[in-house]
Amino acid sequence: MKANEIRAMSTEEMNKQLQAAYQQLWDLRLKANTRQLVNHREIPRVKKQIAALKTILRERALESQERPA
Repeated sequence: MKANEIRAMSTEEMNKQLQAAYQQLWDLRLKANTRQLVNHREIPRVKKQIAALKTILRERALESQERPA
């Protein structure tokens, strides 16, 4: 998922995607530990997706703080 696609989402959608990514990461780690994971490059891909989601969520939080009420 690219940054432009993430920025187009609402904050609620991003939070849902973040939770799903954490669940997927947990599942991948479990499969890796039980030697069932076929493509080991999936773990860094999911971690990168989590980082992108968290970064854009943080950007939005900072933007809302800077604006006067």
